[in-house]
Amino acid sequence: MDPHELRKQFNGVIAFPVTPFNPDLSLNLAGLQKNLEHLLEYPICAVIAAGGTGEMYSLTPAEQLQVVRATVAVARRRVPVLTAVGFNQQLAVEMAQQAAVAGVDGILAFPPYYPNAETEGLLAYYQAIGKATALGLAIYARDWAVFNADTVAQLAKSIPTLVAWKDGHGDMRRYQLIMDHVGERLHWIGGAGDDLAPSYYGLGIRTYTSSLANIAPQLSLQLHELASRNDTAGLAPLLRNYVIPHYDMRARRKGYEVSVVKAQMDLVGLHGGPVRPPLVNLRAEEVDEIRRLTDGWRAML
Repeated sequence: MDPHELRKQFNGVIAFPVTPFNPDLSLNLAGLQKNLEHLLEYPICAVIAAGGTGEMYSLTPAEQLQVVRATVAVARRRVPVLTAVGFNQQLAVEMAQQAAVAGVDGILAFPPYYPNAETEGLLAYYQAIGKATALGLAIYARDWAVFNADTVAQLAKSIPTLVAWKDGHGDMRRYQLIMDHVGERLHWIGGAGDDLAPSYYGLGIRTYTSSLANIAPQLSLQLHELASRNDTAGLAPLLRNYVIPHYDMRARRKGYEVSVVKAQMDLVGLHGGPVRPPLVNLRAEEVDEIRRLTDGWRAML
C-alpha cells in the first residue's frame, strides 16, 4: 500500500492483537487466526501484527514472520496490516524487509535497544528503517524514546515515508506541543491505552490503538465514536464499568498489560494462552477475580 493511502486508512480503532502461545510456549497460529477472524467482523481500521501487546520482544525473527504471514492471510486486504520492528538498526531493517515481502502494508518502528541514545543516533536509526522499504512508516514513542517537537519535525522532514506518529507516554502537554509544531505533516495516533482515548480525542486526534479490541471490539469502537463526539455522558459508564477496572488490574504488576488481556480472552472463548518470560501470568486468585469482572462484560461481547 502506498504510504499516503495507508495514512488515509487511519481513522478509528487500530487493534494490537495478542500472539497466542500454547502451554509449552510455542506459537498457536491456529488460535491467532481464529482471534483475527473474530476481530475483523468489526470495522476496525488496521491491525498491528506482533506489536507490544503481541509480545514482539519475545519472538524470534522467524516467529515474527510467521505471525505476519498468518495475519496477512486472514486480513485478505480487508484492513491494512502493519508490523512492529525494533531491537537494533540492522535487525529492524531485516524485519521490515521480510515483512514487506510477506505483504504487510506498513511498519511500526519501536525504540532501539539503547535507552540513552543521542538525537543524531536516533535519527539515523529511524531513517534506516524508513529507507528499508517503500511502505508507510509510523514511529512509536514509548518507554525511553521521549521526543521533543524539534526532533519529531526533523524525523518528518528526513523520512519521506513517515506518515504517522503513535504516542505511548500519555503526556498530553508534550504531545500537544509536538502536534502544534509539526502540524498536518503527520497523522497523530493515541497509543497509551483505551483509558486515555477521551484525553487524546480532546487534542483533536481521531485514531487510537486498542488492546481491549482483543476482548471486546465493540467496546473499543464505542469509545472511539463517543470520544469523537465529546460525549462525556456516554463515555462515563463505559470507563467506569469496563475500562478503568480492566486497567486497574493491568497496573498491579509489570507485564500485566499483556497478561490480563490474554487471561480475559481465554475467559470469553478466544485464544490468549500464557505469556512468555520475563512476563508473568496472573495468579490463581486473580484469574478468579478477572472471571468475576468479565461476567459483567457480556453486553459488550
